[in-house]
Amino acid sequence: MGAPFIAAQQRNALYLLSAICMVFMTLAVALQPVFLRNVLKISFEQAGAINASVQVVTEVLDLFVVGYLGVLSDRLGRVRIIVVGFLVGAVGAVVAPFSAWIGGLAGGALVVYYLARVTMSLGAGAVWPQLSALAGDFSDKDNRVGLLSNTAFMMAFGITLVYAILMQIPKHAGIIGTMQLTALVALLGAWVARTCLADVAPRLSEHGIPWRRVWSVVKTEPKLRLAFASSLFARSDMVFVGLFIMLWFIYFADVVGVSQEAAAARAGLLIGTMGGGVLISVPLWRIFIERYGRIQAVVLGMTLSAVGFLIFGFVVNPFDWFILLPATFVAVGQAGCFIAPQVMTVDSAPRDLLGSVLGAFNVVGGLGIIFFVQVGGFLFDRFGPPAPFVFTGIGNLLITLYGLKLLRTESRSAARSEVEAVG
Repeated sequence: MGAPFIAAQQRNALYLLSAICMVFMTLAVALQPVFLRNVLKISFEQAGAINASVQVVTEVLDLFVVGYLGVLSDRLGRVRIIVVGFLVGAVGAVVAPFSAWIGGLAGGALVVYYLARVTMSLGAGAVWPQLSALAGDFSDKDNRVGLLSNTAFMMAFGITLVYAILMQIPKHAGIIGTMQLTALVALLGAWVARTCLADVAPRLSEHGIPWRRVWSVVKTEPKLRLAFASSLFARSDMVFVGLFIMLWFIYFADVVGVSQEAAAARAGLLIGTMGGGVLISVPLWRIFIERYGRIQAVVLGMTLSAVGFLIFGFVVNPFDWFILLPATFVAVGQAGCFIAPQVMTVDSAPRDLLGSVLGAFNVVGGLGIIFFVQVGGFLFDRFGPPAPFVFTGIGNLLITLYGLKLLRTESRSAARSEVEAVG
């Protein structure tokens, strides 16, 4: 009787931590443009490049952390890494709101903010990949889609909570007060992980970093290659949308005559609405994946996202309600692109190598964030706010084509097998 209760407790803790982690990560990204604009006084002409650069610096360092900690978690377990990651993130979250004051003493508010955001990102980079690995540890072939879908639902819930509710706080409590909330969220995550989670996966016995085994698995599994390619594009979508939509609204506020805080709240409502679309569509994606397959879900999700990003190119005023149309396409597509590639990755990874394979999977996603956010920042400044979205839409279409090619290959292989069986 004890084991099912423990299993249920751990699954519930996993779901709760998925939401907490996304609240921490998303709140840091969402508050960044309004903090840089109103507290550090970054001008419109520099907004895209500086906001993108902050994100890119954190992602570059995350590449090293995520990959190595994936291997380390196979040896030492996931839980202690999650706890330490939340605590490290809390340190950065405590420092970030006071960057202007500290920078006045230590030589540059923007430098201090960079360092604080890097610390927060390193902490988050230690947490969320281990949550994905735990979801794989807790699942088997039969319940994997359901468990990962529930985890994705809670992550989407965390993102929605930030933009729909928490981003309304700066209007009432100020930017600094809202940023301090981020540290409390991280400390809550550390406490929940320490008290409610336990490791269940077999430990990796070999010494060294098993990249050769990881590469062998990726090279021999076509579905895993598609999952990695999807991660390159789709993981950047989540960060990309929050950052550049918030930027668009904040720096368009003067044109329509609203305050920065009101613009941030309006952007938060839009992104929160997108999160609501993700929440609603996750159960539908679960049914679709179980009925039609993983590859089909990637193809459809990438197609919907691409259509939405390309429609953003026709938006002139972000305060116009027309922006809801592309936002809906992107939200629904993102949900499918988030779940199906992770399911394919966990399906293909050896049990004792799951953390290492997911580490490589997330490193590829980090490379996508670096590329698309940095290029997007340049396009935002050079060609206007819609340009980064159009660029990302074109990239998503490329993955759609790759997925269709893999589907055709599998169909031919299945037909060939049937002919051989009849013969």
